[in-house]
Amino acid sequence: MAKRSFLIPGVDKRLLIKDSLKVMPDLTRRRFIAGGASIGALTLLTGCDVVDSSSADALLAKVSKFNDAVQDFIFNPDALAPTFPESAITKPFPFNAYYDLDDAPDVSAADWKLEVRGLVDNKKSWTLDELYKLPQFTQITRHICVEGWSAIGSWTGTPLRDFLKLVGADTRAKYVWFQCADKDGYNSPLDMRTALHPQTQMTFKYANEILPRAYGFPMKIRVPTKLGFKNPKYVVSMEVTNDYKGGYWEDQGYNSFSGS
Repeated sequence: MAKRSFLIPGVDKRLLIKDSLKVMPDLTRRRFIAGGASIGALTLLTGCDVVDSSSADALLAKVSKFNDAVQDFIFNPDALAPTFPESAITKPFPFNAYYDLDDAPDVSAADWKLEVRGLVDNKKSWTLDELYKLPQFTQITRHICVEGWSAIGSWTGTPLRDFLKLVGADTRAKYVWFQCADKDGYNSPLDMRTALHPQTQMTFKYANEILPRAYGFPMKIRVPTKLGFKNPKYVVSMEVTNDYKGGYWEDQGYNSFSGS
C-alpha cells in the first residue's frame, strides 16, 4: 500500500495539530502526544479526512465534540468548586464581555420577567420581586475566563436546581438553555447534570448588593464549575429541552461542556 500523503492545500498542519490539542481533554491530549501527534493520528481519532481548510474546520469541530463527550463522562456532579474567604475577593471584580460596558444591556427591573419554557409543569413568567422572595445563599467562588485570567467574587442567589424543582422541570432532559438580553442574542446551553449541581446558581446579588449592570442585572447564572462564558448574564428566559440549540460561543467552536 502506498504511503499516504498529508499535504493539505491552504492548511498549516502544525497549527491544525496545535488547535486540536487545545480542545482535547487532558488525558486524551497526553495520549495523543505520547503516540506521536500528527495529522494521520487526528484522522484516526476523529474519522475526518483532512484535505482542505473546510475539512480542517470539520475536524476541529469533531475533536471539540469528542472533548465534550469525555468531559461529560468524567464530570462528578458531587465535586464542589473551591470556595474562598471574603479576604480573597478580587477588588474591583472585572467587567468582561465582547463589548464595552456602555453597550451592556440596560434592563428595566419593572418590565423584566423571566420566561420559563420547555419541559416544565409550570410555564408562568417570574417577576424580579417574586424571584427575590426565593431562599438565597452566598458563595465566594472563582470565575475563570477562557482568555486566561481569573477573579474571585461573592455571589448570592437561588440554587438553580431548587428553582427547576419548583417549576416542575423534567430533570431527565438533557439541557437547560438560556437566552439573554444582549443585542446580539447571546444564548448558552447548560447540560442538565451541571444545572443540578449544588453550586449552580440563579444570581441576584454581588457582594451583598443588587447585581450591578456590569455583572448581569437582573439575573445571571453563576456556574463555578465552568469557564466564564458558560455563566450567562442578563438572562431573560430559560428552556428545559432535549434539543441541543447551540450557543453564542459554542457556535463559534468553543466546547459546550467547558468545565470540570
